[in-house]
Amino acid sequence: MSEKKHRQFTSSWGFVLSAVGSAVGMANVWGFPAKMGSNGGGAFLLAYLFFILLFGSVGLSAEYAVGRRAHTGTLGSYRMAWTSRRKELGGAGAALGWLPLAGSMCIAIGYAVIIAYVLKAFSASISGSLMRADTAAWFEGFSLSDYSVVPFHVVVVVGTLLTLLLGAKSIERTNKVMMPLFFLIFLVLAVRVAFLPGAAEGYKYMLTPRWKDLLDPMVWVWAMGQAFFSLSITGSGMIVYGAYLDPGEDVVSLAKRTALFDTIAAMVAALVIIPACFAYGLDVGAGPSLLFVTLPRILQDIPLGQLFAVILYTAMVFAGVSSLQNMFEAVGESLLHRFPRLNRKVMLALLCVICLGIGLHMEPIFKWGPWMDIVSIYIIPIGATLGALSWFWIMKREELMEEINRGAKKPSGAVWYGLGRYLYVPCAVILCCVALFLKVAF
Repeated sequence: MSEKKHRQFTSSWGFVLSAVGSAVGMANVWGFPAKMGSNGGGAFLLAYLFFILLFGSVGLSAEYAVGRRAHTGTLGSYRMAWTSRRKELGGAGAALGWLPLAGSMCIAIGYAVIIAYVLKAFSASISGSLMRADTAAWFEGFSLSDYSVVPFHVVVVVGTLLTLLLGAKSIERTNKVMMPLFFLIFLVLAVRVAFLPGAAEGYKYMLTPRWKDLLDPMVWVWAMGQAFFSLSITGSGMIVYGAYLDPGEDVVSLAKRTALFDTIAAMVAALVIIPACFAYGLDVGAGPSLLFVTLPRILQDIPLGQLFAVILYTAMVFAGVSSLQNMFEAVGESLLHRFPRLNRKVMLALLCVICLGIGLHMEPIFKWGPWMDIVSIYIIPIGATLGALSWFWIMKREELMEEINRGAKKPSGAVWYGLGRYLYVPCAVILCCVALFLKVAF
């Protein structure tokens, strides 16, 4: 099959589902509820929705547009953006693009480990052993040991890479199945949680803002960081999906739809986790243990708990794999563009070796945690900042706006560009500076 056939989504909905699949993941299922639970509930939600609206309509659409204009992934897109300003700057732009690209690979390596944990939980749910276990001891039994989930890890990495054999076509096909099922499964869980005694307090906390919390600048900073992470605006990942877009598609409209469904996914996950934690008096900000200790304990106590455990971890596998697809594809497309002699199968085999070669050594949670801290505190904010600066301060305005308005039903103008340059870019810079400061200070 020719490479050209790898590089095209067949419909706008196929694209949106694939983009939502990339965005929906651990950031939605435990990250969003945990951040909301730790930062004022309803107040955090208002701040988060503000940033989702801004980043979805401006930042995400810019990444789609840049990728489509460059017809390739991260490295070629940065080269194109910098070349538009001055031809001799192209090399510097391409070199700069290696950092956010490395970020995508680093996220993929860490992400594969946690999806292996999820697959192990899925297996334990199927067998029923999870319903009888002391969940804390069960989680510690494998999360604190070296090479404890190797078979699951290999299945996750190899299985995800196999879904990329046909490029955009297979990404679209798998997400047309996984994403509708993800939403359906979490809706079923949300309905079940609604009947738990005490769940109403969770809804109240989520949906009733305490206005004084909006005066806390850290509520806004955490909401901003969550919005960046949730939408996969890393200066790399979403560019590659843009490269596979038809010229007639409206990128701003597609970005808004991606943001909408990603937000719905985050809210549905929160409607499961926060009320359940309130019902059982558990810590909603527990991080990974929320998924492997807290929720299984809840499921052990309810009728048909095993069935709901199987449903939960099935949805989590779908969410994780769809995100991992994007990370691998972002790296793979850039490698194919930079090294034309590579073919897709060789490239996927190379990614498999890198991911497993490094990732198998990070299976214990005490190794995985510091790795993901480095990625989330340094690489993602820096990558998002480099991308924002490249699109709105380096790339020629006329070229960006031409691509933004290609296929647009309602063209964007000075307001869109002004929001990008004078609000979106400062947000990225602020997030980067705060993340670095917090790491140094604490």
